[in-house]
Formats: sequence, C-alpha cells, structure tokens
Amino acid sequence: MLAEDGGGMSEQAGKPLGFWSCWSLTVGCMIGSGVFMLPTLLAPYGLLSFGGWIIAGGGSIALALIFGQLAARTSRNGGPYAYSRAAFGDLTGFLMGWAYWLSFLMGIPVVAIAFVGYLTVFVSALNDNPVGQALSALALIGVFTLINIRGLKEMSAAQIALTVLKIVPLVAIIGLGFTVGTPANLPAFNPSGEPVIAALAAVALIALWPFTGFEVVTLPATNVKDCERTIPRALVTGMITVVVIYLSATAAVMLLVPPAQLAQSTAPFAEAARAFGAWGPNFIAAGALIATAGTLNGLIFTCGQMPMAVALDNLAPRWLAATTKGGSPYLSLLLSSTLASLLLLLNYSRGLIGAFTFLLMMATALGLIYYVVVSLAELRHSARSAPAWAAIAVIGLVYSLFAAFGSGLEVLFWGVVLMAVGVPLHYLLRQPTPAIRTS
Repeated sequence: MLAEDGGGMSEQAGKPLGFWSCWSLTVGCMIGSGVFMLPTLLAPYGLLSFGGWIIAGGGSIALALIFGQLAARTSRNGGPYAYSRAAFGDLTGFLMGWAYWLSFLMGIPVVAIAFVGYLTVFVSALNDNPVGQALSALALIGVFTLINIRGLKEMSAAQIALTVLKIVPLVAIIGLGFTVGTPANLPAFNPSGEPVIAALAAVALIALWPFTGFEVVTLPATNVKDCERTIPRALVTGMITVVVIYLSATAAVMLLVPPAQLAQSTAPFAEAARAFGAWGPNFIAAGALIATAGTLNGLIFTCGQMPMAVALDNLAPRWLAATTKGGSPYLSLLLSSTLASLLLLLNYSRGLIGAFTFLLMMATALGLIYYVVVSLAELRHSARSAPAWAAIAVIGLVYSLFAAFGSGLEVLFWGVVLMAVGVPLHYLLRQPTPAIRTS
C-alpha cells in the first residue's frame, strides 16, 4: 500500500511546483532535439507513418494514465522507483531507480552534444573543433546544474520558459504548413513496400522515442502542490499536448517539402522553414537549441531527484538526500553531472564513439524495462478492484514489451546486464534503518 501524506493550506502554499511547472516538465522532457529529425526518419513510410504515430501516441497515453493513477495514490518521491517498490519490494524498487537514473544520466551528454551541433550554425568556429565542442557542452551541463542547485523555483522558472519557447517554432511550422503547404507534396500511402503490419511496427518504434521522459514529473511529489491531483492532470494534459504537436508538425513538414527531398534531408524542419524566407532555417536552428536546452534541464533535474528518493528510503547513502534551502539535492546533482561530463568527454575521445552510442541504446532498453514494471505494478493493484484500469495497464504492458523487443535482443540483453549490476549495489548501498528513540 502506497503511503499517503496530507498537508494543510500553509504546507501546500510552501511547495514550489504547481500545475504549469509539472506540465512543463512533462512536455519539456519529451520535446527535444529528436523531433526535428523525425519527418526524415518517417518519410520512407509515407502517409502510413501517421498510423505509427497514433499507435505510439496511444501506447504513451496509456502509460501516462498508468503513471497518473499511481501518482494519485501517493505523495512519495521517486515516481517509477516508488511505485515499483510499493508493489514488489525494496530490491525491485532499487533496480528501477538504478535503471531510471542510468538512462537519464546517459542522456545528458547526448542532449548536450546535440545542442552543440545546432550551436555550430551560429558559431562557425566550433565546426571541426572537437575541443571547443566538448568545452561548450561541458559549460552547458555546468550552467543547468547550477540552475538546479539554486533551487526548485529556479529550475521550474527555467523549464516553463524553455518549454514555451521550444513550442513556438513547431507551432510556426504547423501554421505555415497548413496555410502555404500543398497536398501535392504528400507522399504515397506506403512507399516502403513493406507489409502494412511490419511497416506500422517499424514506424511505431521510431515514434516511441520522442514520447519517453513524460514520467519525470512524478519524481518530486513532495514538492508539488496537491500532488495527488496536480501530477495526473499534468501528465495527461502534457501527453495530449505533445501528441497533437507531433502529428500536426509531421503533417506540416510533409505539406511543405516534396517526399523525395524530405527522405534525403538532414534538417527537415529547416527545409520546411525556407518558406518563411532566408531567415527560416536559422529560426528553426534556434528553436532546436532551445528544445535541447529545456530537455537537458529536465534530465539534470531528474538525475538529482532519483538518488535523493532512494536515499530517503535508506536504500542508498544518506548524503545523496542532502538538500539546499531551495529544496535541491545538490550532492546528487553534482555526482550525476560529474559522471555525465565524464561520459561526454569519452564521446569526444577517439575510438570510443561506437561504444558510447551502444551505451545510449542500452539506456533506452533500461527505460522500456521500467515501463514494463510500472505497468505490472498498476495491474497488480487494479486486477480485482478496477477492471478498466487493469485493461489500461495491460495496454501499457503490451506496448512496452512490443517496444522493448523491437529495440533488438542484443540491446535488451545488455540492458538486463546493466540491471543485474544493480543487484549487488542494492545490498552494498542500503543503509541501516535509524533506531527510533523513546523517552
């Protein structure tokens, strides 16, 4: 049974995160640099790609509903860690926390590198300059780590601003596509020639990745006003926002860019933005910079929150739960950002790029594993008492398993290996429960 935690008016007023903070975490951690390449990746599948979008969006909405339902029953920190621990015990909870932290930790250098890639559009001196690129990426990680250490209010203000700003260029492209685009540019139904079911499966897997990260909002529950209501509302509203934006933006780009050109483009939104004039591609590059910055802020926030939640339950060293006056777990943040920076430097080392890419694929597999476990947690809770929620849990479970096996058995195997490393860590890091003093 998940713990309940009440709070009076004064306690709620002192919590720094409200609905818009939670909404911006949900949307901001989903919409990153990846969406700017999706039209090219989906182009070979033509109009059938919208079927894959709908499958991925439907599965992701089911997962968001599952997380929202679990969040409505508790005010505990930790999101997937807390839900897994409540359903299946300390070891499973720790492993989900470990998997979650690892997957986001590995995402920090990727997003920082993507940011620098877009930055070269404006700072030509960074082209063919790996040292300058690495230093720029490290500086970016440092800036957002400091913002997060400053406090939850500062993190929230940055996240809301960056989320709103990152949506602007996507909405602009949507408006442009539906006003000056032409249906003559729309591709064939299934130009890939693959069987419809196989093509849908391939597209659904491609479209899955931009929907991951929505559950970040469940981590800081104790700092959210009326968290049992606010977090579920933010999850569902944020997911619907992203589904609408992704579907509309993909359609807009298809209306603006001929299919043959779109399939070969390395910057599909920039191609579409040429309809604005000469300044269009730079406008999209600036939007991509903002998108990656907002995602990075959310990733760093998450990598501080998860170790803190585990430490508060005495399953990790207690110093990881130390916070500033602003409520930020500064030691967890410093540890995570330092390790992420080391991973980033490895990426810029000669000969290690392939290994680094493979680690990122494993991080993705880890993410799918905790979606499976959280779906099982909801199914266990609702199987007898709430058939409708049990059905949603089954949908989330099937979708997660489909995506996990679709990512490849090799990647999944190594993801499980990383999970196995967490087993001895669980027993090494767990802390003795403090004795209760009696007078």
